[in-house]
Amino acid sequence: MHHPWILLRGLTREAAHWGSFVEAFEHALPGARVVVQDLPGNGLLHRAVSPATVRGMVDACRAQLAAQGVRPPFRVLAMSLGAMVATEWARVAPEELVGCVLINTSLRPFSPFYQRLRPRNYAALLRLAFGGSPSEQVEQEVLRLTSNRALHRQQVVPDWAEIRRQRPVSVANTLRQLAAAARYRAPKKPPLANMLLLASREDGLVHGQCSQAIASAWQVPVAFHPWAGHDLPLDDPGWVIEKIRGWVAADSRS
Repeated sequence: MHHPWILLRGLTREAAHWGSFVEAFEHALPGARVVVQDLPGNGLLHRAVSPATVRGMVDACRAQLAAQGVRPPFRVLAMSLGAMVATEWARVAPEELVGCVLINTSLRPFSPFYQRLRPRNYAALLRLAFGGSPSEQVEQEVLRLTSNRALHRQQVVPDWAEIRRQRPVSVANTLRQLAAAARYRAPKKPPLANMLLLASREDGLVHGQCSQAIASAWQVPVAFHPWAGHDLPLDDPGWVIEKIRGWVAADSRS
């Protein structure tokens, strides 16, 4: 049975930031319905107020899907802040989810704050949140922080800059999302039996050790990419898709 896949991005990012990954994902999992979701304050919902808690983001996602007529149970593929939303969703409504794939996330209480967001990036992140720099310049900096294939990926900067101009995320919403992420505490026990963690060993934003700590605590599988950055689906979409295909196939056999 094909359960809809719900795709969630991270802090201040939106559905359009998945880029060509969505089409590749749909192609690799024939028959799968893929729904790319914006968190309030981002993307098509950029004029909405971002919930100040991860739980509030879960409630918003569930309400949006219900309004769109997309019915559970779902599989969720989520990055970073989106992965916190997926985790909380699994905690409050496990019957709605048949599986979660979490990419490059970090969760309290499993990792110290300096691994969850590497200190060398604090200044850059604050500059991005508050600076009135041109969109191209901001997105060039985002790419530097999140991708280890920058030379091959210059083509995304104009697209991302256009997204930023069309659907800007306010400073207030950025801060609300940051606060929600910082405050969120994940359950110590796995919220769902069927989970897969994917992480980048060379993630410059969130230490790869964070995913290892979660996998160890929850006793769920984790796979590490050797060179990709924080935006793993951008740097190596094929690897992400292969890992998910293998996981789905193993699940359908069990």
